[in-house]
Amino acid sequence: MKIAFVGKGGSGKTTLSSLFIRHLVAAGRPVVAIDADINQHLGPALGLEESEAAALPAMGERLSLIKDYLRGSNPRIASAATMIKTTPPGEGSRLVRVREPSPVYDACARPVELDGGAARLMVTGPFTDADLGVACYHSKTGAVELFLNHLVDGPDEYVVVDMTAGSDSFASGMFTRFDMTFLVAEPTRKGVSVYRQYKEYARDFGVALKVVGNKVQAQDDIDFLRSEVGDDLLVTVGHSDWVRAMEKGRPPRFDLLEEANAHALHTLRAAADARYEARDWERYTRQMVHFHLKNAEAWGNERTGADLAAQVDPDFVLGESVATPV
Repeated sequence: MKIAFVGKGGSGKTTLSSLFIRHLVAAGRPVVAIDADINQHLGPALGLEESEAAALPAMGERLSLIKDYLRGSNPRIASAATMIKTTPPGEGSRLVRVREPSPVYDACARPVELDGGAARLMVTGPFTDADLGVACYHSKTGAVELFLNHLVDGPDEYVVVDMTAGSDSFASGMFTRFDMTFLVAEPTRKGVSVYRQYKEYARDFGVALKVVGNKVQAQDDIDFLRSEVGDDLLVTVGHSDWVRAMEKGRPPRFDLLEEANAHALHTLRAAADARYEARDWERYTRQMVHFHLKNAEAWGNERTGADLAAQVDPDFVLGESVATPV
């Protein structure tokens, strides 16, 4: 299952992402965790020292390797240089699976030990001073989108992405790549403003969206969120001494997380798992193609000097039964 955490800056989406990842690992589930936020805080939230997090290999800096591997023997792609972030897989493309080894994981992922288990952690890499004036952060997250386009995941397998804050998620088609999107919102007007943007923009794409109320202190906060987001409010999370200790770099054992907050994480997993039966790989592939053609016309053809529409394999549908070429 592919799961995104979104929300405005400071909403607590990275904290909730990290708690959910810990919850999945504690349950013995295989997890690929991806930090696609410009601030790159997921590593420290998972217990890494700042120096360890800074040393993680950036996907954005290994984009050529990622493209070259995923291209495989796909005859519709003339060269890896003509692949853009939305390039869809086709016959001959190499795919990535959650449990299987891959050169992409070798280059870009590192295991993070969590209470007796481990998650694979991948990061886009931070937006640095060297990028100013010459690069867009979305060019870095393009590596994540290309990875997701070539990812095949099954039941009880999880890819959790901490997305960039606010409405920046709409800068590409990546917001359609998930089985479930959890929008973390504080009980304030600013807290729900991103929800309204997300709801409106995602409406036509069948995006499954649920709100996680964070920093909730009283029933009045719950009532406010319910009045603003209605039935999209899935669960609320309140103060956590466990999280406070984690933020100080001294997390207790995860099984000591407060019962109410542990129950909230169970609710999130149940909501994500329920989406499995609703999966529509044909629609998923069709949306991939939609955004690829849109990007090709807007800038991709000019930038690469190629007709990127020709990369689309009309007979290919991504799915769990698709074999991965060697």
